[in-house]
Amino acid sequence: MQRLVEQLKLEASVERIKVSQAEAELQQYCMQNACKNALLVGVPAGSNPFREPRSCILL
Repeated sequence: MQRLVEQLKLEASVERIKVSQAEAELQQYCMQNACKNALLVGVPAGSNPFREPRSCILL
């Protein structure tokens, strides 16, 4: 019970904001950082660690 009370006190002290405000801030953050998102922009071919290795054809 003591742990439960301590957890409830901790949760009660957390500052809360409205969902609409959190959504607006999250959307703004996503729009500001979209140019850095590799899923949206893509990864440059030279720095992609998952690209297929090239084989030597000089044999």
